[in-house]
Amino acid sequence: MKSVSPPLRAIAAAVICLVIALAAALAVDSWLDRHWLLRGITLFLAFCCAGVLWTGQGRKARPIIAFVGLLMFGLVFPVTSTTWSEPPEIKFALAVADDALAAANRRASSAVTVADVEAAAETRGGAIGSLKTDRTPEVRQADAYPLIIRAKKDQGRPWACLSFVHGLDAEIRPC
Repeated sequence: MKSVSPPLRAIAAAVICLVIALAAALAVDSWLDRHWLLRGITLFLAFCCAGVLWTGQGRKARPIIAFVGLLMFGLVFPVTSTTWSEPPEIKFALAVADDALAAANRRASSAVTVADVEAAAETRGGAIGSLKTDRTPEVRQADAYPLIIRAKKDQGRPWACLSFVHGLDAEIRPC
């Protein structure tokens, strides 16, 4: 590694960090990724560490600190934020959206109906709408978009909201 010039090492490190950051961001569906600000900050910090490598001068500790910073901000943070960005209720809502879309496609429909989503949620053991309780006896968001998707029939919070925009494009968000 000594034969490679410090600017070349820094550019290579920055490119690797950029590739990892993009791959981690695209590993999660774009409508779910709530971590764009965190991803941008960590990528910026990784580039700063690559800039420290660019100079290639100074004590032995300086390149070590830059390498550890690149490892943390360029690999560990992007991968862990990708792992944490999809909670179980969102995964369930994604599966329900896929099933409802498949049902609409089988019917050759131009839009996914609330009935499609309800059938898909019930097939997977969940339900739509808010949970009926003594405090809130009225079920909300069960008959029009955005729908509340519950992974279990008796689940209160957390839940996800599901909408189909333009007929067949699912939009899922925490609610």
